[in-house]
Amino acid sequence: MPSNEFRAGFACFVGRPNAGKSTLTNAIMGQKIAITSNRPQTTRHVVRAILHRPDSQLILVDTPGLHRPRTLLGERLNDLVRQTWSEVDVIGLCLPANEKPGPGDKFITGEIAKLGAKVVAVVTKIDLVSKDALVRHLTNVAALGEFADIVPVSAKTGENLDELVGVLSGHLPESPQLYPDGMISEEPERVMMAELIREAALEGVRDELPHSLAVVIEDVEDEDSDGGPRKKIWAEIYVERSSQKGIVIGKGGERLKRVGTKARKGIAQLIGGRVYLDLHVRVAKDWQKDPKMLERLGF
Repeated sequence: MPSNEFRAGFACFVGRPNAGKSTLTNAIMGQKIAITSNRPQTTRHVVRAILHRPDSQLILVDTPGLHRPRTLLGERLNDLVRQTWSEVDVIGLCLPANEKPGPGDKFITGEIAKLGAKVVAVVTKIDLVSKDALVRHLTNVAALGEFADIVPVSAKTGENLDELVGVLSGHLPESPQLYPDGMISEEPERVMMAELIREAALEGVRDELPHSLAVVIEDVEDEDSDGGPRKKIWAEIYVERSSQKGIVIGKGGERLKRVGTKARKGIAQLIGGRVYLDLHVRVAKDWQKDPKMLERLGF
């Protein structure tokens, strides 16, 4: 690429839920931009992470996984995914190296083939398989569809991450910078705070909880305390049933205390300052099917 040719544009990682899309975004950025969890459907907001390079500006859009919707929330998330796909310059289709491409991958490959974006197959989690297994997997991936490139990577070890960034950037249009230097995300601070609380609350809970859990930041105030300035944050964790409230709070409030400690550390890192966090758990019956409640929760 000639040195005077600057490229800038949007890329997004797509794939079945839990294909490693958010983990990959965080690894490329070198810090937490998107929340991760070993549960599918963790991402609910489109997060834009901005990677500045001497010859390019790569804006990574992190979308929820496309899935079969069972609720109004699920339908809205799928609409959000398709809208985002139609607006990016390059799409990275994430295919875990430790799982054979299946019907879900074929479906997504077909969906993105209809769009105008360049498609790069990103084989994730290569640290989990042998070299021989990886070679066989890459052959299977190549048979899935027409890809501009196929790049095997590991977000965990960092293997081939630079190569992936170079490939994605190479498919961007020539363009001046789209965001100012130093800006790493377009996501509002309150949304990121809520996501960090939700990530902490999702850790180690039973399967029925993830989709039923939402977080709203009610208020944020700057205050001077004995230890110096800090942010005071009031947040509500919403669940759909009273039984779930008990799971989140835990015996004698023990679990909620752990959630608060973890979330507070994450938020302090995000804002680069001290944090006081006030957490409450509320029940909003079947909020995923309630248009008014979805509106209030930011969907």
